[in-house]
Amino acid sequence: MRIYCITQAAYHASMNTSISTAAPARQVPPLLMLMTLAIGFVMAMIDVTAVNTALSDISVSLAVPLTGLVWVVDGYTLTFAALLMAGGALADRFGPKTVYQGGLSVFILGSVLCAVSPSGHALIAARLLQGVGAALFMPSSLSLLTHAYEDQATRARMLGTWSAIVGCSSAAGPLVGGLLVHEFGWRSVFWVNVPIGVVGIVLTQMLAPATARHARDLSMLSHVLGVVTLAALSFVLIEGPALGWTSSAVLMAAVVALAAAALLVRRERAGAHPLLPKALFETPAFAAANGVGFLINFAVFGQLFLLSLFIQQGGADALQTGVKLIPMMAAFAIGNLTSGRITARVGTRPPMMYGLLVGLGMALVMLFGLRPESPYWQLVTAAVLMNVAIGIAIPGMTATVMLVAGKLHANSAAAALNANRQIGALVGVAMMGTVMHMAPAWGMRLPLAFTLIAAAYAGALCLVYRYVKPARPRGV
Repeated sequence: MRIYCITQAAYHASMNTSISTAAPARQVPPLLMLMTLAIGFVMAMIDVTAVNTALSDISVSLAVPLTGLVWVVDGYTLTFAALLMAGGALADRFGPKTVYQGGLSVFILGSVLCAVSPSGHALIAARLLQGVGAALFMPSSLSLLTHAYEDQATRARMLGTWSAIVGCSSAAGPLVGGLLVHEFGWRSVFWVNVPIGVVGIVLTQMLAPATARHARDLSMLSHVLGVVTLAALSFVLIEGPALGWTSSAVLMAAVVALAAAALLVRRERAGAHPLLPKALFETPAFAAANGVGFLINFAVFGQLFLLSLFIQQGGADALQTGVKLIPMMAAFAIGNLTSGRITARVGTRPPMMYGLLVGLGMALVMLFGLRPESPYWQLVTAAVLMNVAIGIAIPGMTATVMLVAGKLHANSAAAALNANRQIGALVGVAMMGTVMHMAPAWGMRLPLAFTLIAAAYAGALCLVYRYVKPARPRGV
């Protein structure tokens, strides 16, 4: 059960930091320390989900077209996913406390720029900066939390509680966003980050333990190639429907994406300091579980983007949209909590297999049964059942990655999984934007979108069936 708590926390944040010997932690109440180090992640999770409820208001206020709305969501994910592993490396080199506070500062600055944005382009640029901040503070938060508790039992308990807090904040994001937009306008979704972030910086300075630093190669060229690859791919997927798939700009971006990806793969194979240890890829289950993570986030965040706009096009305002999304988001937390007991009894493979199977079944139900005129209860019932099932599968996937990696490569493995999941979210939202461009009417958009979601869950199910072997969690 202990390994489940640790890996469940790894699902919500990268652990791309090495645990080094440090001075004894100050005697700080465990829950106070927990809240201090969860502030960054809670703020980011609420921001991610809350923004979806503000999309219609942003579109009207700044005259942002559909492609712009996709960039508003994906701009944050782009820099976050591309720089996540760099954030872990910087935390190793400069210390997680310094990088955590620096990341919060960058996120606050990005939030202010979002709140005062005079145009859609300015808002997208500020969202990119927010992603940079998140990539810095998220890997550091779990490292600081690990250093803060010397007692192993306390540490495991706090990691589990921390994971639950993050899950609840994600579920509450749509309601928080809806309330803020309804009462104060869409800019308040970003302004609220400022006092929360400042409190986080101050409390971290006062309470978080200092940890030892150690030199680590940053592989800057590899990180740059990763950023270029994702940026060019995002441009192709988001702008392709608007500019035309054969336009010179889209074709050029596709060439850049392919060239940068090829150079990155070549460098990783030949480099002395690759981003990921080569030993991780000797076990097919590692690559398969990362593929499952990509596909799950593709479906989950694509669904969130699609349903947010679907509910709002039906006449719901931001608050009503947030309320209607709550059960769908809370379903993931319910599935996560249920998965712990299942995994402890039967191992990691069955929750993944049956969770994805049920998720696929409900996606097919929505594909064939959901129509623009369908009542809300049909939508929410199918979505909740699907998301509970996927919520059960997610911790098993994370545990599989961590069991394959072992203690030696745990940090790098967790960072890779989190990065892959964010890339999946980026591509999923971009593909939903493509679907909405291709099909102007919701009668065609919904079937096309849920065809993609069902295909993603089917692909993930095949990966688990073929490459993930039965195994029970081992004690640490």
